[in-house]
Amino acid sequence: MSDKKIKILFIHPNFPAQFRHLAMVLGKDPNYEVIYATKREEGQIEGVKKIIYQPSREARVETHHYVRSLENAVLQGQGLYRVATQLKEIGFYPDIVYGHSGWGPTLFIKDIFPRAKFLCYFEWFYKAHGSDADFDPTDPISADDEARIRVKNAPILIDLYSCDRGLSPTKWQKQQFPTEFQSKITVLHDGVDTEYFKPNPDTKLVIPEINLDLSNVTEIITYVGRGMEPYRGFPQVIETIGILQKRRPNAHFVIVGQNRVAYGKQLPDGKNYKDIMLEKVPLDLSKVHFTGLLGYADYLKVLQVSSAHIYLTRPFVLSWSMLESMSTGCVVVASNTQPVLELIQDNYNGLLVPFFSPNAIADKVEYALDNPEIMAKIRKKARETIIKNYNLQDLLNQHLQWIKIGEFKKQSPRKNKKGFGS
Repeated sequence: MSDKKIKILFIHPNFPAQFRHLAMVLGKDPNYEVIYATKREEGQIEGVKKIIYQPSREARVETHHYVRSLENAVLQGQGLYRVATQLKEIGFYPDIVYGHSGWGPTLFIKDIFPRAKFLCYFEWFYKAHGSDADFDPTDPISADDEARIRVKNAPILIDLYSCDRGLSPTKWQKQQFPTEFQSKITVLHDGVDTEYFKPNPDTKLVIPEINLDLSNVTEIITYVGRGMEPYRGFPQVIETIGILQKRRPNAHFVIVGQNRVAYGKQLPDGKNYKDIMLEKVPLDLSKVHFTGLLGYADYLKVLQVSSAHIYLTRPFVLSWSMLESMSTGCVVVASNTQPVLELIQDNYNGLLVPFFSPNAIADKVEYALDNPEIMAKIRKKARETIIKNYNLQDLLNQHLQWIKIGEFKKQSPRKNKKGFGS
């Protein structure tokens, strides 16, 4: 390898997000100079220099609502362009730019750094029909929705055209992209740290900070989500708990996540799904524990003590939490939707249920609780699935190979005095 460092620029509005493990490995390697452009000021990674970019403003309220997301993407692209220009002025011209597509900061990479290899992480391509948008028959989409969803892909389409290569974490997610671009996209998951997310039968669920002590409870049903929303089946989970509380009076339920909508439509007038569902379904809240967000150590405890772990999702991006729960040896009671079916086979390494049927979900949870010997085999197979196909170290090595760092030759910096308006 050349005695000159290879320069890598990661781009993601959040930090460290999907690039955590790559940035950690490359940041420690003296052969590489790593910069991470992000909007998030919190957090650091050893050997990685962060630069903060910001859009100059938000999309204007008078902008047509079909293109408001595109305007915000362009504004993020401009914000990134400004800090990238500063990097060039101090002599940093990346050999590799690896960015997450969709929000917009990657839009102008080929204009800023035309000689850099531009790699894109493609997480999702929006469709009006056949995936998440029209999944709920009680919430049909309108012509207005169809048009808005089509335009929402504009920044992603620009990246698909501009990038040298792309990556998607699952086959299902890759399949959402236009067929004419799929040859650019490799399927490679971020991976799960199976040495961290592993079973421990001696774990007791005690979290003093939130006054939670379930150390003497024998039936603990768990659910994890970034938010509490229909996309991840939160309403169905609350209805399932209502059914199970009548059947299993000693069971406790642990719900990890914030009371917000991370994916999908916000409710009007400041309402939230938690309040709406608790009004609709009367529960014994002394046995339903809403933890909010948890640190990794406490989150791991929740998974390790889980008697049955409910995971529901629309046909959408697959959650890291499902793989982490499988790695920890949970009995995952999961929706029989496309992203789940890529990993879980019913009665082999998990239990599949209809997304919209709380009664069927409750039945499967009870089946899991009543058959510990059968579940022991399913737990073992769940963990084996992740170790075999989604182990972090194996996939991290593949990821490093995919970006083919060694092939990049040093580029001389080239100043660019172009600016952007707002």
